[in-house]
Amino acid sequence: MATLDGDKLVAALRGAFMKEPARTALLQLAADRIRAAGPPYTSVYLYMLHDGELVLEAWSGRETEHTRIPVGKGVCGTAVATGKDQNVGDVRAVANYLACNLVTRSELVVLIRRGELILGQIDVDSDLLDPFSPAEEAEVRKVADALAVLL
Repeated sequence: MATLDGDKLVAALRGAFMKEPARTALLQLAADRIRAAGPPYTSVYLYMLHDGELVLEAWSGRETEHTRIPVGKGVCGTAVATGKDQNVGDVRAVANYLACNLVTRSELVVLIRRGELILGQIDVDSDLLDPFSPAEEAEVRKVADALAVLL
């Protein structure tokens, strides 16, 4: 199973920021590179917070019908409502899970924040059961922290 190299991705984000500081380009780069790490990263969605709603701004992998998610709804909305990252080893055990598809088994949501201010989140879906170790989560956190500075 692959481990994301957060430091390498942060360097790529900083390099892209120097050339083209467009928000959408940075978000798409993050989504593409995280997914390119391979399993367990099946699909990656970057949602940004707009007026109490998470809005999908970039993604890599499977399409989703969930382009807008109210705060408090599903794993993504719960992360914002509680102010805490979510590492759900088995999404079928979560009552308010918003299924993008029937194959996804786990989900990792890491908040993009400046201090207490939540800007958005990195939402990673996996077809594997409970694949996101604390080390894997820490690598995604590096990317989220870099995006918080660059956006």
